Amino acid sequence: MASLREIKGRINSTKKTSQITKAMHMVSNSKLRRAEENAKSFYPYMNKMQEAITAIGSNSDSNHPMLQTRPVKKTGYLVITCDKGLAGPYNANILKSVTAQIKERHNNNPAEYGILVIGRVGRDFLRSRGYNVEGEIIGLSDQPTFKSIKEISQKAVSRFETGEYDELYMHFSHFISVLEQEVQERKILPISKDEVSGESSLSNYEFEPDQDAILEVILPQYAESLIYGAILDGKASEHASRMTAMKNATDNAKELIDDLSLQYNRARQAAITQQITEIVGGAAALE
Repeated sequence: MASLREIKGRINSTKKTSQITKAMHMVSNSKLRRAEENAKSFYPYMNKMQEAITAIGSNSDSNHPMLQTRPVKKTGYLVITCDKGLAGPYNANILKSVTAQIKERHNNNPAEYGILVIGRVGRDFLRSRGYNVEGEIIGLSDQPTFKSIKEISQKAVSRFETGEYDELYMHFSHFISVLEQEVQERKILPISKDEVSGESSLSNYEFEPDQDAILEVILPQYAESLIYGAILDGKASEHASRMTAMKNATDNAKELIDDLSLQYNRARQAAITQQITEIVGGAAALE
């Protein structure tokens, strides 16, 4: 059995850890509210962008390369992770998803795929295991602006336009609720015909200079906005996952403190009983 001093030391260290995890839980809770607001406020823009794409594309026979499916020689993957750990299974689930797809589609052949990764955790994981990481962005703020991710989003889109990638997938964690996040794989490019077909409230508008010229400008913006929306969604998932992980850690610490306190009290009682027994035995020996 551990000594009283050892048990007391474990209790004190666990209490300090509990204070840290509780503070991190409160910080993540605050960040989650802002991240969720950012993600929700971006939805109207995405809806209008989708509406415009549908209105223009449904009345056009454009041969824009972003709408054309071609033989796949190389696939691009945009992986959205975070820069810090202590977020439960957030990073692990995303990385498990993308590595499984790479193994299934390409048998881990680096010539057949390229990875653009957001987040230090994902970059370090993929590089340390020999995956073909061709671009990265780290140090992204908790409330990212479009300007801060424009470089990597443009790089992803331009590599498809130039033919370096024949298709582009995005792996990220979709925020459903505080207790539920879902890892998703979304095909960004080529843009599906279903996304540019159908009815739209803008269908009766006249477009100047012409529909093809507008598509030339708006399709890359649409793909970049999909990436930005996924990053905002991923940030909300990250903070929710970290908040849940820190709450669980705090609760576990409290349970451990209770167990250690009970163990300490039992050890202390045993020590007192032992002392009383020795005193009584010594007194009896003097009689």
